Amino acid sequence: MSAIKIPQHVALTIAGSDPSGGAGIQADLKTFTMAGVYGGAVITCLTVQNTKGVFAVQTVDPVFVKQQIAAVLDDLNVSHIKIGMLGSADVALSICEALADFEGEIICDPVQLASSGQELIDRGGYNVIRTKLFDICTVVTPNLPELSLLTGQNCKNRESILKAAEALLQRHEKLRAVITTGGHFKTADNSITDFLLTSSTASHPADCLEISHTRIDSSNTHGTGCTFSAAFAAYHLLTGDDSKAFYKTTRYMEAIIKKSIHFKIGHGTGPLLHHLK
Repeated sequence: MSAIKIPQHVALTIAGSDPSGGAGIQADLKTFTMAGVYGGAVITCLTVQNTKGVFAVQTVDPVFVKQQIAAVLDDLNVSHIKIGMLGSADVALSICEALADFEGEIICDPVQLASSGQELIDRGGYNVIRTKLFDICTVVTPNLPELSLLTGQNCKNRESILKAAEALLQRHEKLRAVITTGGHFKTADNSITDFLLTSSTASHPADCLEISHTRIDSSNTHGTGCTFSAAFAAYHLLTGDDSKAFYKTTRYMEAIIKKSIHFKIGHGTGPLLHHLK
């Protein structure tokens, strides 16, 4: 008599590849695994990069990206998709087309620049993210510079951050939550505050959750944005709840940054060591 097999929900990352392993699909898959979630990966871009920077980007053919997505969705029980680096407008459009009928969660990290300053998507691609991709997303996780660029607002304090996040929620009907990470925001007490703003519904008013913690002095921060979004996708898959996933994600990020401080990998901005959880 054969054993009963339990259907498993799967998380899928759609992002660029970092051959040094600190960011992109490599960071996402490590994060999924550490959270206890099976992960698939669709590659949008190949990069020449290490801890010292991104030196070249080669986008994957948009049709091939679309075929990768179709193959995974046709076979695996994907409930959550995390989107990261896209590389170009054509790739972004192909993803919009491929996911037009997807009914699960789509969490987008609207990455524009690497920490070294290298552009990771062209201006046309960022416009596609802002005008088309966000229309199919349920959650977005911009940092402060990205939130400012997306909304045309100068996000410099709590009030302006929440105002910009609310503008995104009002602009995109399917968008349910905006999570803004506060690592770029300087405070007098050297703290970091992450914000989760959820949209209002007939039965639930708009809500804002804030989690503050002391800034950790570390040179190993390569891939933190990728890891944050991937962690939220994984924890939301496990809990089905925005607030619980947000709390678990911020706790995971604080723990893994602390545990990674004393290690040296590479000669630049080192990566997080996800396996130390």
